[in-house]
Amino acid sequence: MKGHRHMSNVVNLRQARKVKARADKARAADSNRAKFGRTKAERIAQGRDQARQDALLDGAYRESRRSDET
Repeated sequence: MKGHRHMSNVVNLRQARKVKARADKARAADSNRAKFGRTKAERIAQGRDQARQDALLDGAYRESRRSDET
């Protein structure tokens, strides 16, 4: 069978689109993780630091004297 050509594999276009969509979604998720993601430990530490700063600020609060107090 000289000159006989083999056919290419049949590709299901619906499945190919889904595979591509999944890959695109995973790529976007990786990008967002790099931009916005923080570990739970980082979030807890940041919350702890913020609470400490708030407590220091509240402790340093001075109430103003009113001039009508005599």
